[in-house]
Formats: sequence, C-alpha cells, structure tokens
Amino acid sequence: MAISRIINGVGEFHKNYFNTNRELFNQLSQGQTPEVLFITCSDSRIDPNLLTQTKPGELFIIRNVGNLVPAYGAINYGEGAGIEYALTALNIKHIIVCGHSHCGAMKGLLQLNNLAEEMPLVYNWLKACAEPTRRLVQDNYQAFEGEKLLRLTIEENILTQIENLQTYPVIRSRLHNDTVYLHAWVYEIETGQIFAFNASEGQFTLLDQVPFPVPDPIAAMHP
Repeated sequence: MAISRIINGVGEFHKNYFNTNRELFNQLSQGQTPEVLFITCSDSRIDPNLLTQTKPGELFIIRNVGNLVPAYGAINYGEGAGIEYALTALNIKHIIVCGHSHCGAMKGLLQLNNLAEEMPLVYNWLKACAEPTRRLVQDNYQAFEGEKLLRLTIEENILTQIENLQTYPVIRSRLHNDTVYLHAWVYEIETGQIFAFNASEGQFTLLDQVPFPVPDPIAAMHP
C-alpha cells in the first residue's frame, strides 16, 4: 500500500465520514465516556471498531504485540497506566482481552529462543510478559503440535492476561462488587467469528453461547 493511499484516505475521511458525523465529533471534543476497555494485539488484521461495529468514543483501546497485560507493579510499561486511567478516570465497566488466530507473537513464544538474536526487543517483551503462558503450555500440552498447539497457546495466553488483570487493586475491588466484568475473546480471522471463554463450561465457545452476566472469571480459568 502506497503512502499516497493513506493520505487520500484522510481526505476522504474528512470529506465524507467526518462531515456526515459532525455532531458526533463535536460531542467527542468535549470528552469521552466509553464503557469498554478493549485490549488486543497490534496485528494489522484486527480492527476493534470494525469487529464490534462501534463508533469513535465507544472503545478505549490498548494494543501491543501479543495482547499482553503486565501484572500490577511491573515497571516501565504503559499498559498499566492505560488500565488505571480506564478504570479510574473513565469508570470502565467491561474489559475485553481479545487474541486472534494465527498470532505471530504466540508463534514466536513457542520458539522463543530463536527470537533472541533476530528480534531482541520482541524476545525481551515476550520473555518478560508471556513467560507464564510459555511455561504452562510447555508443561501441560506436550501431546499437541502445529495449529492445535498454537490455538491452545493463544487461548491460554488470553486467560493468563485475564489473571494478570486481577492483580490490579482497582479491578480486584470492582470484581468483588460486580461493577466491572472481564471477557476473554479469540477472534478467528478466517471465519470472522468470536469465541469467548465460558467459565461455566471451562472452554471457549461461540460468543452468542456465553451467558451474561459473566460467571465468576476467577473460577475454572483454564480450558
């Protein structure tokens, strides 16, 4: 894609979408009131607003390689600041951690040592924030390989991030009084479907089959 297409797209946005929705953008200029924090991967194949059919201002979004959530107290990570802001300043009600099929970060995690020389910064990021997932998969899924192993790694990684979210005092407190809900999603690129973790069944199922309110996210975390 040439940069000229991006520049032309900006012009089209302003001429068409922006002008058609001037009232919305005027309201947004006064502040934001999203109720959902959407944590997902940097992968270019994921568009949170397209996926959820939401408008600007409806999602507070954190993106990084592998949709990782450093545990509370980890220093020098912007994710914690984003989470704190979302809960404290915006009073977010729902937090979605959305991984996806064919995740390059999870492929790298399964061959972590191979990244050390070629992509040392990616290696350091995954080693620091995804090591619990790597060890869990290594110790418990020796019988699997290929795409099945990758899918299990993707799912386990999402659940690990849900657990990490629970280390944040503000989230732990709001889980206790049912003012925030955690959601674990896998976006399947090839089908366009979302699979969500169903705690009552201990597995990922199609999103429309998961009950709401969400069952206790602390229970039955791993499928």
